[in-house]
Amino acid sequence: MSDSETTPQSPQGIGILGGSFDPVHMGHLWMAESALEQLPIEHVRWIPAATSPLKPHGPVASNEQRLQMLRLALSGQEGHVIDDWELQQDGISFTRLTLEHLHQRFPDRPLYLIIGADSLASFDRWRDPERILELCHLAVIARGGQAQPDYSILNAMAAPDRLQTIRESQILMPQIEISSSDLRDRVCSGRSIRFQVPHPVRTLISQEKLYQEE
Repeated sequence: MSDSETTPQSPQGIGILGGSFDPVHMGHLWMAESALEQLPIEHVRWIPAATSPLKPHGPVASNEQRLQMLRLALSGQEGHVIDDWELQQDGISFTRLTLEHLHQRFPDRPLYLIIGADSLASFDRWRDPERILELCHLAVIARGGQAQPDYSILNAMAAPDRLQTIRESQILMPQIEISSSDLRDRVCSGRSIRFQVPHPVRTLISQEKLYQEE
């Protein structure tokens, strides 16, 4: 795993997992590993967002702290790459721009954008959703115990064959009740986050006194 690996020559696809990762937790890791097992991809590319358009107040931890937590969580793990391109832009992170950058960098490799069913439900609020569907395949997480993702929101945005590929790229995984916002609340109120984040990440959160005051 490297922040700045050379361009791979393999024709396999690339999984893209974006988010604040504030902090990264076991749910993120399980999601990425499920994608690596089920999609025709060579690696999952973790892309921390500088500022999400849907979270305009930004992350709590700094860019470097969130990167360090990702490095600790993924250290020594094959099939996972950290990409800080969005952080280097130092502005609002729009998915279309990131995908266009990756398409230019890896022109012959299919891109699979890993998202949750909740993100699919609000996909029409994303900037340039039709262009996003031209640049990548959506790979939607289908969690056990929850309703199947509703793909009807995409009907007016992509051709039927494209929609079929998206459905076939669905990622199955168990339901995991962990969220970054809940973890921040737990730290702030002095409750344990053990076994919900990797141990090195929990140590860094403690050392840096992250999330102790929101």
